[in-house]
Amino acid sequence: MEEQIKEAIEDIRPSLQADGGDIEFVSVDDTGKVLVRLTGACDGCPMAIMTLKQGVEAYLTKKVPGVTTVDQE
Repeated sequence: MEEQIKEAIEDIRPSLQADGGDIEFVSVDDTGKVLVRLTGACDGCPMAIMTLKQGVEAYLTKKVPGVTTVDQE
């Protein structure tokens, strides 16, 4: 599952980089909870939670079977 998550994050990365941000995979646990780190312009951005939940989480739960939620470290 970890490799699938990393591949899916690579799909998302260009969109975040276009706005000056980036995303890094941190970990995934047995329940499907994924931890990521938002960096660059995304770090501390007031819209980061919306990006994380409506963008990253929505994409990963659709693309990678077993992913249940995405949170930031």
